[in-house]
Amino acid sequence: MDVNGKVVLLTGGSAGIGRELARKLKAKGAEVILTGRDAARLEAMRSEGFAVLAADLSNAEGVDALVAALGERDIDILINNAGQGVAHDFREGAPDPDAADACIYANLNAPIRLTAALLPRLRARPEAAIVNVTSGLAIAPRAGSPVYCATKAALRSYTLALRAQLAGERVLVVEALPPVVDTQMTADRPKGKMPPQECARQILAALEGGRSEANVGLTKVLRAVYSVSPALARAVMIRY
Repeated sequence: MDVNGKVVLLTGGSAGIGRELARKLKAKGAEVILTGRDAARLEAMRSEGFAVLAADLSNAEGVDALVAALGERDIDILINNAGQGVAHDFREGAPDPDAADACIYANLNAPIRLTAALLPRLRARPEAAIVNVTSGLAIAPRAGSPVYCATKAALRSYTLALRAQLAGERVLVVEALPPVVDTQMTADRPKGKMPPQECARQILAALEGGRSEANVGLTKVLRAVYSVSPALARAVMIRY
């Protein structure tokens, strides 16, 4: 897919992987509308020439407000990148169920709701794409992040089914599976993190190449291990 001239809606585009994706898409000639929750970060991206929309995607009202703010404008590419983690480890204390609900909505319900709202206009374009950013943890979970892992595994299943439904249509469905990336969410990890610029580069390369999956960095290794022995992949990742 040639992204030059395409209109892209990129959620979670003011920091981390999303910010680097936005910059790379813009450099390729795409018009990027990005969302985020932090006003200062959004203003910084506006100063770089991006169209920005404040959006809280952890609830239905926030998603619907975003769709309303878009109006009737054409969208060629929807990138469901926004996500959040949540502390949910019974070994460390009682988790907050409300925080878990917000994580589930932002990571799973919001992409589903946005896809349902925007698919008619994507189908109307000569060439379109939906990119869902999941995680290597969608393949095999780690014990310390059960809710986050569950949302990414569920979004992976949704993406696989959506791709089957849209087979033969002009809407490419891409799943991006990053490894541990150097973002605010992984600030407590001292090492072993991929730079977000490289992660964004690999995701964009998959989109431009028309590939259905972008197994980024070490996720390629995890996919290879899983193909040989799912049990081994799960045993390794559960302690990760």
